[in-house]
Amino acid sequence: MAPGSSNEKKTDDGQASKENFIHLCNPHLEKMKEDILYHFALGTGTHDFPTLFGDVKFVCVGGSPSRMKAFIAYIAEELGLGSPGCDYPNICAGTDRYAMYKVGPVLSVSHGMGIPSISIMLHELIKLLYHAKCSDITIIRIGTSGGIGLEPGSVVITRQSVDATFKPQLEQVVLGKTVIRSTNLDEQLAKELMQCSREIGQFNTVIGNTMCTLDFYEGQGRLDGAICLYDEEEKLQYLKNAYESGVRNIEMESSVFAAMCNLSGVKAAVVCVTLLNRLEGDQITSSHDVLVEYQQRPQKKNRSATGGHQATQE
Repeated sequence: MAPGSSNEKKTDDGQASKENFIHLCNPHLEKMKEDILYHFALGTGTHDFPTLFGDVKFVCVGGSPSRMKAFIAYIAEELGLGSPGCDYPNICAGTDRYAMYKVGPVLSVSHGMGIPSISIMLHELIKLLYHAKCSDITIIRIGTSGGIGLEPGSVVITRQSVDATFKPQLEQVVLGKTVIRSTNLDEQLAKELMQCSREIGQFNTVIGNTMCTLDFYEGQGRLDGAICLYDEEEKLQYLKNAYESGVRNIEMESSVFAAMCNLSGVKAAVVCVTLLNRLEGDQITSSHDVLVEYQQRPQKKNRSATGGHQATQE
């Protein structure tokens, strides 16, 4: 992981400790008088970032605004920072691109669907945390996915995000040149989240690789899209090859998430529930109530992780 900048300070017992701050890989930002985070409807000239966000330690990101609002209400109640029925305002109410909610040291942000959408959000989120002078940040993506060789409702903690050829990398074109970036995630954080799962003991959880694709249908080998020029045998062989390479689930955001967190020196993890076993089909057939319960499972791991931090702070 690319190291963030760090400052050394003294603890109450006189021991030295280090605070890890966000590392921005962009020297041009220092020359700007104001930084407008357009897709958040926030800016350094109109908002006091250190006052608004300086205490943030945990950021949870997920696809839909409604899910992230539900998450902040859940985490607030679990940490004793809110009451049932309490409303949490959308900090990004000035735009309909993303939604953002905050309670105590926890920030909850929606990122939309796919690499382009989460990439835009992450650029502005990382700058927000930098301008707020946040330190020792952990960012966790919680979401849904298609499983490979796992029963529906299983939770996958990502070891590495891999591309559609099973390589642990993000390939991006910048100024007409192909740039390859690492998609490794924090190994220790993954182990801590796995331990949280053992303590909860309510559902199957594994650590495995996550395949990040560019679309939902052909890119994931589905047979039910508007276009499909391969047969079922080819599809199944591809998914079996993915499983043999260590892939346990498929989604559309983890590669750029891992790459950007690496470059910014941020500890990060991806925790996704599987809605179906792709070796058995392509369409999601579980009932609405079952799917709602599945989607709450990644939240429970983050409650355990943030809860431990809250206890040490108190």
